[in-house]
Amino acid sequence: MSTPSESGHDRSEPDPSTVIGERRQLVNLAYRLLGSLTEAEDAVQETYTRWYAMSRHQQEAIASPGAWLTTVASRICLDLLGSARARRERYVGTWIPEPLPDRMEWISGRAGGGRAEPADPADWVTLDESVNMAFLVVLESMTPAERVAFILHDVFRYPFAEIAEIVGRTPAACRQLASSGRRRIRAARTPAVPAAGQAVLVRHFKEAWEARDIETLVGLLDPDATMTADGGGLVGTVLRPVKGGKSIAQYLIHIAGVSAGLMLLERTVNGRPGLVAQQAGVPVTVAAFDVTGGRVNRIWAVRNPEKLRAWTASGQI
Repeated sequence: MSTPSESGHDRSEPDPSTVIGERRQLVNLAYRLLGSLTEAEDAVQETYTRWYAMSRHQQEAIASPGAWLTTVASRICLDLLGSARARRERYVGTWIPEPLPDRMEWISGRAGGGRAEPADPADWVTLDESVNMAFLVVLESMTPAERVAFILHDVFRYPFAEIAEIVGRTPAACRQLASSGRRRIRAARTPAVPAAGQAVLVRHFKEAWEARDIETLVGLLDPDATMTADGGGLVGTVLRPVKGGKSIAQYLIHIAGVSAGLMLLERTVNGRPGLVAQQAGVPVTVAAFDVTGGRVNRIWAVRNPEKLRAWTASGQI
């Protein structure tokens, strides 16, 4: 991740290409703050709208356009996080962050893959541990101020003095907010599993599911595993988490039996091995996994078609 010193550009006359060049940084920040690529796009667009609404004289008076853009984008995200809480209380079923593909798995096969700048904002999000699904789900438990302070400081390395101006609190208060967010992450964190090891487990999971081998599925699932699905009220799915390895296995076998033509593909989901289910060549479910002790202990299945835009529009399947 870049730092404030890398994103700021001190000059009397802002270079338009430099200002536009901040877009990648802003999309990365906004996605982590909001957990939604659609909302991140809107936040970044609003940020640039405010920049270009200023006169040339006002723009030239800003010492660091990059810092200004980051501050404005963060404040917009902070406001959106506050309103999102109310919207998600009315959401049908469980709200899961929007999953993102790894562009390196498919960029060579899509139209225009060789262009210098990607058109899809999903291509701009750097996939690291701060965007894996388990991490994003914990972020959802934070207050808006906690989330902004934690992400800006611990992920993007912004000093608390600058965060204080964004959040509207003292530097000391922002330090406490970030510390609180850090404790939430530590409390929920499970021992890291190498991606290669998780990929092998996900492959075995896929094969057992395709074979409708319930005994093998149960063996691959932690007895206390949880599966959460997000259909957003737009497609059919379970509205409450399915708990227990045996119950999850039974549910998956049931789905396999009633979903004719369902094809499972191994794909990277938010930087970790996962699965994509498609019907008639169209992605209908993206599943992210969390692994502990050599078994799957969490599954997040995103079925809301509005959250699969990065998968269906890219032609990556």
